[in-house]
Amino acid sequence: MKEYDTLLVKASALPEVFSRVLYAKELIENGTAGNVSEAVKIAGISRSAFYKYKDKVFPYHKQNNENTLNISADLSDRAGVFSALTARLFEKGVNILTINQNHPVDGIAAVTLSVRTDNITIPIEELMTLLRKIDGVISVKII
Repeated sequence: MKEYDTLLVKASALPEVFSRVLYAKELIENGTAGNVSEAVKIAGISRSAFYKYKDKVFPYHKQNNENTLNISADLSDRAGVFSALTARLFEKGVNILTINQNHPVDGIAAVTLSVRTDNITIPIEELMTLLRKIDGVISVKII
């Protein structure tokens, strides 16, 4: 039997813990929960379940026929943060089509990018995780 590294499965066919892990990750990402303990309590799962699945469960973002995504990011108003974001996109094979950046408000610059992912070298969710880890990136999400 062939082994598969990644599967696309309807959430309704999986144990509820996977959806709850995604919910906990979302609570942390959007700031509703200040830490993992708070997030898992709200989501109704154990810390061990969260840590067991957090790097293995990702939401599916359907892409259109042209493999384009719209990414929204809030960046610290510091030199080099935007450059680091675009460099990471380039490193992973993402082609930037459009950029809309607003003037910073309270030290935060809101940026929206339309990108093509035809030549992306990693899964979309892995890319989003890498972008979130950039120093100065406050939040990043697919819109």
